[in-house]
Amino acid sequence: MNETIEMWIRRIVGFIDGVSDWLGGWIFAMLALPLLYVVCHEVISRYVFNAPTDWAFELTFMLYGAFFMLGAGYTLLKGGHVRTDIFYNNWSYRTRGTLDTTLYVIAFFPGMIFFFIVGWEEMLHAYNTAERSDVTPWGPSIVPFKATIPAAAALLLFQGVSELCKSIYAMVENKPLLEDAELIGSEV
Repeated sequence: MNETIEMWIRRIVGFIDGVSDWLGGWIFAMLALPLLYVVCHEVISRYVFNAPTDWAFELTFMLYGAFFMLGAGYTLLKGGHVRTDIFYNNWSYRTRGTLDTTLYVIAFFPGMIFFFIVGWEEMLHAYNTAERSDVTPWGPSIVPFKATIPAAAALLLFQGVSELCKSIYAMVENKPLLEDAELIGSEV
């Protein structure tokens, strides 16, 4: 592979992986703090003071849903999504890269684009109709919760570009773009 092309691929991958690592490892991980507070507040209110809240249940599932959805791009960066490693790890880097490149192009990107479009339409519908939750009497606006759907799809698409670059490099060069010591957040 041309050295200039490899340099640009490394820059793109480094930038995307750095942003995903920062967002998922720091920013979105901080959603755990208000989630922890809400759960603890509800447990203490309910079982110590016998005064359950109207809002804790809904806020808990909205925060956990946002935590889960917004962390998906970070999980992709760290290789935490399901894969049949029993076969995959025995293949050459070229075979892995070819399979990954093919699957990113024919399944991942079309699926995430569809997920983004549908999520965006759902969010706009919730916004235009001032949709509120009917799970509890509190009835908060559901728009911020629905906004996490297109946001998660966008973050997955963003990280998917990096993963596609890595796959193409492995397919062409029969070696990984980044060695273990170069991986973002690596403990090696």
